[in-house]
Amino acid sequence: MKKKLIVIGGPTAVGKTSISVKLAKRINGEIISADSMQIYRYMDVGSAKVSKEEMDGVPHHMIDIVDPWESFSAAEFKCRAEALINDIIGRNNVPMLVGGTGLYIDSVICNYNFTEADKDEEYRGQLEALAREKGNEFVFNMLKEVDPDTVSKLHANNLKRVIRALEVYKLTGKPFSEYQMEEVEKFDIPYDLSYYVLTMDRQVLYDRINMRVDIMLEGGLIEEVIKLKDRGCTAEMQAMKGIGYKELLYYLDGRISLEEAVNMIKQGSRNYAKRQLTWFKKDPRVIWINKDEFQDEECILNYMLKNYLE
Repeated sequence: MKKKLIVIGGPTAVGKTSISVKLAKRINGEIISADSMQIYRYMDVGSAKVSKEEMDGVPHHMIDIVDPWESFSAAEFKCRAEALINDIIGRNNVPMLVGGTGLYIDSVICNYNFTEADKDEEYRGQLEALAREKGNEFVFNMLKEVDPDTVSKLHANNLKRVIRALEVYKLTGKPFSEYQMEEVEKFDIPYDLSYYVLTMDRQVLYDRINMRVDIMLEGGLIEEVIKLKDRGCTAEMQAMKGIGYKELLYYLDGRISLEEAVNMIKQGSRNYAKRQLTWFKKDPRVIWINKDEFQDEECILNYMLKNYLE
């Protein structure tokens, strides 16, 4: 008999936290955060990290587990999340994977095999040196020659992903895009899956995102970035590439004005929400929940419960 697993995904600011906590309280659920920013300590405001009050007594996992100057991969997330799922089930509770980072969610529910392509530290170092010497665009064009499909989904400045794709090609002899396509089709997983994705009217969502950014700034986001900067965090670190952090670092370094930084954060957040929705649309198992079609959260919860219990 397969183990029950609930997944709640959706774009930033759609309201995943409130609904997931209320659902967890009804089914003895424990929440495993699938958010690539909430894993970091000291990054509370900009990640909209769930507070103790919002948790409302529901156990939350995978929050505040690494420092901002440390790297963290989807492979590490998969390993930790699967161990947590087994532990939660062992205590007769229901594991709930909740968040907006599609790769983290897919690492658990799509049978991703992160060990097929090992690492080549020497080759990675060579590519990093090339990027420093000739620019990110040069390395980006190297990838374009061997894997145009992956290039179409990346920006030249996402150097880490560009280098990883080249590394996979060197080690396996096949494009990263082909490798991902093969992996994502493997839906034979050891879970009885209930996969919900929340959505709403696009303009309403964008308004919520803009408002959330304003609330973050009023809540001390600039001060949070200053403290991180004082701890030695730089724009090159994985954590500081998060939306809201890199833009304010640019502002603090005098490269852009505060107004420009705020506009960039809002635009970047809206673009991110659009990419999140595109990511979730590729999985045929998703049960879409348009919040505009429900009277209130109680109706959404009843709908989820009915589907979960069937």
